[in-house]
Amino acid sequence: MTKPVSTSLLLLAILTSSSLPGPTQAQEAPLQTFHLSQVRLLDGPFKNAQDRNLDYIMAMDPDRLLAPFLQEAGLPTKAEFYGNWESSGLSGHIGGHYLSALSLMYASTGDEEVLGRLQYMISDLKRAQAANGNGYLGGVPGGKAMWDEIAAGQIKAEPFGLNDKWVPWYNLHKLYAGLRDAYLHAGIKDAGGMLVALANWTLELTTDLSDEQIQTMLHTEHGGMNEIFADVAAITGDPKYLQLARRFSDRRILDPLLREQDELTGLHANTQIPKVIGFERIAELAADTVKPDTGSWEDAAAYFWDTVVNNRSVAIGGNSVREHFNDPGDFESMVTDKQGPETCNTYNMLRLTRLLYQAHGSSDYVDYYERALYNHILATQHPEHGGLVYFTPMRPGHYRVYSQPDEAMWCCVGSGIESQSKYGAFIYAHRDDELFVNLFIASTLDWKSKGIRITQETGFPDEEVTTIRIDQTGSFTLNLRHPGWVERRTSNVERPTSDTSTSSGQAVVPRTSRGMTIAVNGMPQDVQVQSNGYVRIARDWQVGDQVHVTLPMHARLEQMPDDSGYYAVLYGPIVLAAKVDPFEGEQLNFLADDSRMGHVAEGPVCPGDAVPTLEIASDDISGKLVPAPGESLTFRAPDLIRGPHHDVTLIPFFRLHDARYVVYWPEVAR
Repeated sequence: MTKPVSTSLLLLAILTSSSLPGPTQAQEAPLQTFHLSQVRLLDGPFKNAQDRNLDYIMAMDPDRLLAPFLQEAGLPTKAEFYGNWESSGLSGHIGGHYLSALSLMYASTGDEEVLGRLQYMISDLKRAQAANGNGYLGGVPGGKAMWDEIAAGQIKAEPFGLNDKWVPWYNLHKLYAGLRDAYLHAGIKDAGGMLVALANWTLELTTDLSDEQIQTMLHTEHGGMNEIFADVAAITGDPKYLQLARRFSDRRILDPLLREQDELTGLHANTQIPKVIGFERIAELAADTVKPDTGSWEDAAAYFWDTVVNNRSVAIGGNSVREHFNDPGDFESMVTDKQGPETCNTYNMLRLTRLLYQAHGSSDYVDYYERALYNHILATQHPEHGGLVYFTPMRPGHYRVYSQPDEAMWCCVGSGIESQSKYGAFIYAHRDDELFVNLFIASTLDWKSKGIRITQETGFPDEEVTTIRIDQTGSFTLNLRHPGWVERRTSNVERPTSDTSTSSGQAVVPRTSRGMTIAVNGMPQDVQVQSNGYVRIARDWQVGDQVHVTLPMHARLEQMPDDSGYYAVLYGPIVLAAKVDPFEGEQLNFLADDSRMGHVAEGPVCPGDAVPTLEIASDDISGKLVPAPGESLTFRAPDLIRGPHHDVTLIPFFRLHDARYVVYWPEVAR
């Protein structure tokens, strides 16, 4: 059986190379998340999503995904290409994502059938790379002639086209990432060798190009090529790949960020986010990117994250309209357009968030991660057939369409099958003898290097509690995240709650001032929140010890970032939404077709006067939500929601599918 490669090997490569320095003695060591093979999901919404995704990826045909690579290498194909984007210029991009998805799924589950599928893919790709004879491997149609032009300095770059090919570096990036993931997550050594050979091909291709020519080439969307070369540098310990990563870093984006200038408005959002992931990855590996005269690449990445999360993102954690960053002072298009936040953007923002969290350790990063994970990533997978979503419209009364395994080969299918395969990646983290609990997701952790095993039992978010059980003993410090949506207080004493009835006498969700409580083996603990947003408990743990944590949630409104008259309703970190049916008897098709723009929900838009509104009397709305008897996280709001179709039920957005919906509610005059 092939064994997964531990992330500690990657860290070892970084720390043992003099050209790729680790932290100095004066610096605190960075946090590390756990290899997926050390975390297993237990029953809950994320385990269900992982299971649906397993069915989805195993329903895809590997021979159809391999066909572009074999054809470009001059080898016989075994099946026809998939349609949609795979047959209209972006051939091979889903194949790269598929390698990553299989690798992540194998690490997350240990499923041998998944591993066999991955090994089959790698075997055929290895044949194709050998047939090319120069390390090249790709499905870009007619790519060899185009790459010869590039090597000769004949560069014609447009935002989505390079030498008349559809984003070839972006396409190739998915394969690079797939080979990396097959090596690091599934332990397939051949994939590591193929990755290095492909990196060497790029080195040779660009040897005679000036920095100016490469910068011109980077005008075209190119994914996270700089991150990939930084990863190859870490794996091999060879600084030449780190230099290549720097050369593939787009200065038009980096330089304003170094000056902390937000020049993102109007830019294609998902073109930029992977570049910034690369900036942060390079900063991790190369201390010489921090210079007083040029600024810190890590600070540039953190500034980008801050402006995107705090100024450009909506309640579900997503960003962009029609794939582009809107003006942070004007979100009108967000509530009028069919093409709301793109799933790929959030997939990449979560990858950037993880890197910044590991560098800085702040729970603020985890708060965003949790928000986007529940309300965007989880919400973009259909819970029955596993179909995936491209755009999530914020326009009140619109809807989403879903992919199918044999149709709809968009970018958000590729990133989607990855996201749904790695839900265990960020639940826990560690540093030295400290364990950090980031997310309240039912799971087990086997911290092999410390001989520690724990189980987290929780029904969150349907329950406000989680229990950590020690299954194998050890001495360590347990760090429990104090979520930003839980009020802070200085003792474990419960405070009085507000009135719990409406004018109609119905029970409501009380507005409380309860804070987080922690008990170890039934004994209450002081909840002292550290500057990083965690509560520390250091002790010699014994088998059977239990840590019981309560996480009181309350309802609140969150206004659109431009302070316009649209509000989302949240309960704890969960965005609540409602199904609406403004067109009586309407028959919508929620499955996307295989056309070029099939990912857009092109049905009629709902008129503004046909959706319910909020009548806001005060900022405190907890007393306005009436729980549905016997149903968790399900509410009515008769004293809050007004207008047509106002008798609606609020449920978590991640549970709302196959319907028109309202996430952002227009406010009526008070």
